[in-house]
Amino acid sequence: MSEIIKTEAIVLSKLNYGDSSNIVSLFTKSHGRLSAIIKGGRSPKSKISFMTDLLNHLQIILYKKDTREVQILSSADIISHYSKIKENLEKLKYSYAILELVKKLIPEHEVNERLFNGLNRIFSLFENPDEHLKILFGRFFMFFLTELGYEIQIQKCVSCGKSNLNGMDLSYNFELGILCDTCKKDYNESFQINSELFNYLQCLKQNKKIINVNEMIYDKAIVFMQSYLKHHITDFNGFKSFQLFKEV
Repeated sequence: MSEIIKTEAIVLSKLNYGDSSNIVSLFTKSHGRLSAIIKGGRSPKSKISFMTDLLNHLQIILYKKDTREVQILSSADIISHYSKIKENLEKLKYSYAILELVKKLIPEHEVNERLFNGLNRIFSLFENPDEHLKILFGRFFMFFLTELGYEIQIQKCVSCGKSNLNGMDLSYNFELGILCDTCKKDYNESFQINSELFNYLQCLKQNKKIINVNEMIYDKAIVFMQSYLKHHITDFNGFKSFQLFKEV
């Protein structure tokens, strides 16, 4: 017998299924990531299909059965559809990258209310940004890595324990962590961390205000975190959305 579930959800993806239906991937507040079918969703008269565009934050009702891989979506009402994101290609690029992270890397049915709230928070910030989009994305990426269990270690040199690393040209070993300018020669270098990048990563990690940083550092930090994630999760091959929007 199916259980009737009422919860909030964010739409991660949507595909056609059969002759008349849609399959949506949802990240829900109470039941984690799951797939659901919208029966008759390809009909122009389907209200639910209209509501389930990518990024939309919804209130939904599901018929859920544990023995079924794809649940049945019976109702959807929009809480927020992030219209300003959908009108801006650069905002879409980083928003789609965030959806990729959740869809690819968060296991099905793993509940994470903190991450769910983080998604709504970052999309709200993208709507009316008070910082550069790359900074906002970097802040979320750092948060996501921690939630995933792959926190980036930059507190102290993993070899000698030195904690005052400001002003140094550092090295990062993806298996071990950060290495000071003295110890780095003794270990394989996965990524070079100059003093400006190190200070920026600290600001992202500690959620501090960021001022007077070269925009190239924003990009380098994203490349660093993407490379770090690729190293730890071999199934992750980088962001498809970055290729899709490569001219943005």
